Amino acid sequence: MADEQLPAGWEKRMSRSTGQHYYLNVYTKESQWDVPDKPAGPASSAGPDQVQCSHLLVKHRDSRRPSSWKEENITRTKEEAHELVKSYREQIVSGKASFAELASKHSDCSSAKRGGDLGPFGKGAMQKPFEEASFALKVGELSEPIFTDSGCHIILRTV
Repeated sequence: MADEQLPAGWEKRMSRSTGQHYYLNVYTKESQWDVPDKPAGPASSAGPDQVQCSHLLVKHRDSRRPSSWKEENITRTKEEAHELVKSYREQIVSGKASFAELASKHSDCSSAKRGGDLGPFGKGAMQKPFEEASFALKVGELSEPIFTDSGCHIILRTV
C-alpha cells in the first residue's frame, strides 16, 4: 500500500502506548487520531482553542484496549459499563460523592491518579465524540455518558 497523501503540515506517527497511528500538526504540535482532511495551521474556529476536562472512563470487553491500571482483563459488557457510568453520574449530581473521588477510585484511565484531570487539550487531540462533548460543555458542567472506542465516559469541563 502506498503512503497516504496527507494535507500539508501533517506527519503520520506511531503511538508508543497503543501501537496505533496518529497525526501530528507540525505547526501547533497538536495530534489527533483521525486522518486530517485539511492543511495544518494554527487552529481557527469559533469557541475556545482548548478546554480542560476531567473524565471518568469505564472500559468494557469491546473497548479498544480492554485492560487498565485496575484490571488486566476487562470482561464487563458495554451495557454494564454504561450502567456503572450512569450510577457514578447520579452520585455526583446528587452530591453523594465528588467527581474526583469517584474518578480516582473507579476510572479505567491512568488519569484516575489525578482525579480524572486530563489537563488542557485542543481540537483534534481526543476521539471525536469525546472532543465534541468536551467543547460543548460549559465550565463546571457534567456530560451525559459518552461512548468512544475507549469505553464509556462522563466528562466534567473544568476550564
